[in-house]
Amino acid sequence: MDTSWISTNRQLILDLTLQHIKLTIPVLLAVFILSIPVGYGAHRAGYSRRWRPARSAVIVTSGILYGVPSLALFVILPVILGTSVLSPLNVIIALVIYGLALQVRVAAEAFDSADPAARLAAEAVGYSRLGQFFSVDLPLAAPGIVAGMRVVAASTISLISVGTLIGVSNLGDLLTAGFQRSFPTQILVGIAGIVVLAAVVDLLLVTVARVSVPRTGKAVG
Repeated sequence: MDTSWISTNRQLILDLTLQHIKLTIPVLLAVFILSIPVGYGAHRAGYSRRWRPARSAVIVTSGILYGVPSLALFVILPVILGTSVLSPLNVIIALVIYGLALQVRVAAEAFDSADPAARLAAEAVGYSRLGQFFSVDLPLAAPGIVAGMRVVAASTISLISVGTLIGVSNLGDLLTAGFQRSFPTQILVGIAGIVVLAAVVDLLLVTVARVSVPRTGKAVG
């Protein structure tokens, strides 16, 4: 480990870390916001014989999308969206697709696992469908949703590094440059940065969930 290289390139490491964070945040926010209504819709569809095939279609489509190679998606999206090949937007949208492919199924199953008795009690005291969702369904499903978001976060932070191959700067730059130069220190710093960032985001998700989610008898962490 060449510590002098680390000391000399501290600003570069910091800049790449910040760029990695800038790519991570919009992906996680979009996946969280979009997966809840889609997952809840899939959950509700499971109660209706008419709409049950729609739930199956959503789950199957999610699995298919997650099977698309990330680099291929990074290359295809500029053609579809008309964006520059080097635009960070391609990476963000691709990873939102991957995140939703993971999280929609998890969210649907989290809503499925909520105690039916709690829903019946909410209906009995006159909760509207919207009130029941925010007061009963979402809090009860929260531990499962957070568990899924932790997986999405780890996957996203890891896959962002692939964006280096299409010219989107992030901590993956250190990996590719290190391999090209056969310089282990640069590779190890890149790996360490990605691992530490994933661990910090995971800790933040668990902490936010424990603070904001009411006690439901299920552990979040």
